[in-house]
Amino acid sequence: MLLFALVAHEFAHGWAAYQQGDDTAYKLGRLTLNPIPHIDPIYTIAMPVFLWFMSHGAFTFGGARPVPVVTRNFRNFRRGDLIVSSAGVVTNFMLALACAAVFAIAGEVNILIGRVGAPTVDTLQRMLVWGIQLNLILGVFNLIPIPPLDGSRILYHFLPPAMGAQYRSLDRFGFLLVLALLYFFRGAVAVLMFPASWALSHLLELVLPFAAGNGWNIFQR
Repeated sequence: MLLFALVAHEFAHGWAAYQQGDDTAYKLGRLTLNPIPHIDPIYTIAMPVFLWFMSHGAFTFGGARPVPVVTRNFRNFRRGDLIVSSAGVVTNFMLALACAAVFAIAGEVNILIGRVGAPTVDTLQRMLVWGIQLNLILGVFNLIPIPPLDGSRILYHFLPPAMGAQYRSLDRFGFLLVLALLYFFRGAVAVLMFPASWALSHLLELVLPFAAGNGWNIFQR
């Protein structure tokens, strides 16, 4: 579920860029849902495995290799940059809703067939809960307006030109700013991520009646 969420996020950036006139991702073979071209050894493999074991299987997170985008190829720079920057986040939110919908459909199908497939549906629904949670976290996290996250590229277009140029120059520090935020400002991160927790709790409330397990704790692994 995590790998698909990450790949879909990057694919959405590349596809949106292609629609806006930039074929860089297409030429590099990144317009694909095949995860291999999107894998980053650290963010896609090492980080998720490390977090999974450190949390004893309670949580994991990661990232994919960013899709290259050449903004000067856009037919309209501002419009194209806003569309491309928001494409990954929108895709993750849509996937969270799709996972919730499939969860409910699977529960209804389970009832129609007399619950004979309950164990299989139960396993599927547990996977879908991860899909809902991870896509919400990935979408909200990327909206944090700290370079090089997507939120910073969106905010850039609403700043005065001089301030925007200085703001975007912070991209050269890469994920050092993000790591500093996660390490030194955990309280702020919790506040910024509240929309993901809020959306998760409300989506789970909606789909819980469709759970295949009897009295199933939706958060159980």
